Amino acid sequence: MEQEKFKSGFVSIIGRTNVGKSTLINSLVGEKIAIMTNKPQTTRTAIKAIINRPNSQIIIIDTPGIHKPKTKLGKTMNDTAFETTEEVDVILFIIEATSKEIGPGDRRILEKIKESNKKAILIINKIDLVKKEELLSIIKLYSEEYNFVGVIPISATKQENTDIILDEIEKNLKVGPAFYDTEEYTDQTMRQLVEETIREKALKLLDDEIPHGLYVEVEKMKMSKAKTDNKPFYNIEATIYCLRNSHKGIIIGKGGQMLKKIGTYARQDLEEMFGTKVNLKTWVKIKEDWQDTDTIIKKFKPNKK
Repeated sequence: MEQEKFKSGFVSIIGRTNVGKSTLINSLVGEKIAIMTNKPQTTRTAIKAIINRPNSQIIIIDTPGIHKPKTKLGKTMNDTAFETTEEVDVILFIIEATSKEIGPGDRRILEKIKESNKKAILIINKIDLVKKEELLSIIKLYSEEYNFVGVIPISATKQENTDIILDEIEKNLKVGPAFYDTEEYTDQTMRQLVEETIREKALKLLDDEIPHGLYVEVEKMKMSKAKTDNKPFYNIEATIYCLRNSHKGIIIGKGGQMLKKIGTYARQDLEEMFGTKVNLKTWVKIKEDWQDTDTIIKKFKPNKK
């Protein structure tokens, strides 16, 4: 029997904010590479997830959620999401099963998919929240708009039907070599993983009006050895930037308790991620209007290769 030829390719996962893209991508990879919160616009840049299978390598690009932008950062996030649809082999369009109609955000995405004329798979998330009749209705609605190569209803949080997605993607890829080492599962640097982990904890712990007004920058990251037992550990120093003085006070908290909590939760995740001890120090500084500052916004633009 002839051995199946190896396939490879790039896949963009696109959808509105808070639709479950990051939850799904972590589930598909089997590693935590995208931060997850219940707040919209959590993902700010395109993150590559590398999935190695026996007969394929699938590179899935998690993109920022489509939303109505109010700042340069917001516009850059939307641009990033739409640009990826032009450069991939397959598009995963994720929507919510609870949708009764095609809203403005989903309509914009649909139009971009039509323009690209790429192979697209419709992923209907949160199927545990609707009845079968409602699900069939939403499938019919979207199938009349575009000739999707596959329609897969899932529950990302319950990991229901998620394995079918990879089979469907693989089926629609071309024969080709692996683009990344089989040991890799993301293109993010360790510094980026640290910054995103700290930001995730802040997003989860802080009031709604603050999180989108902050970003994290690692100032120092160095491997050291403990004097007591000579075991390696990471020395990391990071700054959390916010927009206003009132926000700074909330992030630090009474007696520094909130900042300590953010740092503790982040350190625990990082130690599990890196498999070594981490000494994490965090500071909070004010940087007004950073969301409209070009030099900072460049951080969130994808690198062109």
